[in-house]
Amino acid sequence: MTELNGKVAVVTGGASGIGEATVRLFVSEGAKVVIADMQRERGEALARELGEVAVFVPCEVRQEAQVQAAVDAAVSQWGRLDCMFNNAGFGGALGRIEDVPADEFDMTFDVLVKGVFLGMKHAAPVMKAQGGGSIINTGSIAGVIAGRGPLVYSAAKAAVIHLTKVAAMPMAEDNIRVNAICPGFIPTPLSTNTVGRPERLTEEQVAAYAERQPIPRPGRSDDIAQMALFLASNRSTFVTGQAMVVDGGAATGFPWSSQPAAYKTHRPIKVYNPERG
Repeated sequence: MTELNGKVAVVTGGASGIGEATVRLFVSEGAKVVIADMQRERGEALARELGEVAVFVPCEVRQEAQVQAAVDAAVSQWGRLDCMFNNAGFGGALGRIEDVPADEFDMTFDVLVKGVFLGMKHAAPVMKAQGGGSIINTGSIAGVIAGRGPLVYSAAKAAVIHLTKVAAMPMAEDNIRVNAICPGFIPTPLSTNTVGRPERLTEEQVAAYAERQPIPRPGRSDDIAQMALFLASNRSTFVTGQAMVVDGGAATGFPWSSQPAAYKTHRPIKVYNPERG
């Protein structure tokens, strides 16, 4: 299949986890991709592996000039930008609200929200000039339902979801679609705190993720990449302003196996009859 044949994408955070899975899938579907990431060694190695259809650009998404450079690289290398996947992120500040330093709060929002804003800001003019495109932002189920992530991270992801919706309205007039993907519990170097460490350390934590959603298997980075493919492709040309939850049912409810036994065993209902007592 070549659903993205002729398309050009920028993927921030593209050197590992969900970003890497998306880069690989996009390339396999015919796209050319800019891998924008702070992890130079991993990003350059991935670009070398994929060949002439991929380039690496060092990018810290808090830095506007670096985000613009990633967009400019797509245009200078291949003449266009069809998909901007604002995916880079991290866990951010941890702890109760009274324990979070203000500078850590600021950094969390800078990476998770400002980074998305900058990606949209610099992708939009290019897409408008060429007649359209698709912007994809990484949200989280932590931005949809409370108790699914750290406090500040959750608030930032909620901001990403609403920023996606409000940005989609004016961009729709220029045939630019803007959507968010909200992953559930996906074991990645980010979510397992193993960034820059051996991949086996991430894999060792996969089994624990299988019990956290109604679909009884671990979520995988490719599950998110497949949704990104849909949103980047021509199959989603009438979809915008949406938060697409990909979580195995985690935001919908708790696994059936965790329900009390009394809920899962049928017993005939006893109807009260006032004549019989």
